[in-house]
Amino acid sequence: MSIRWLCCVLLLLGTPVQADTLAEIEALHKQGQTEQALQQADAAIALQPRAAQIRFLKGVMLSDLGRSSDAVEVYVSLTQDYPELADPYNNLAVLYAARGELDAALQALQQALRNDPKNLRARENLGDVYLALALQAWNTAEVQSKGEDAKLLRKLKQAESIVPQSVQQGSTRHRR
Repeated sequence: MSIRWLCCVLLLLGTPVQADTLAEIEALHKQGQTEQALQQADAAIALQPRAAQIRFLKGVMLSDLGRSSDAVEVYVSLTQDYPELADPYNNLAVLYAARGELDAALQALQQALRNDPKNLRARENLGDVYLALALQAWNTAEVQSKGEDAKLLRKLKQAESIVPQSVQQGSTRHRR
């Protein structure tokens, strides 16, 4: 789901947002002027508190700035106000996974896919989270076996070789 598609959906839900304001904030962010874009987003949100598109973009910008706790707050708020949307759940899951909260990430991704079963990004992230959970289980089993289970070690090495580096570090892909 692209931001433009999200804008259309939310406009139909009765959340008017001036397209030029959203485009301006997006442009500032893409130009690397994220702090200024955040200020404009906050001003727009103050005028239109339910402006979901701008709130979503604010979450993306906060995440890009490494302010994941603030981004989590934005996405949680969006999931409360718009529980039918998939992308806020997907991005929330990405942030949970980055913090190592894989069970919370799993729940958020499952909700994203209930809302939009065709959401490829959420489905890919779900696979990454399942693989990270499998690696956790296999690592625990390997420790308990004291490295003496050859089949388990083979499985662990194979999984580690296909796991994206981002998953090994606890992150997945978010939606912009």
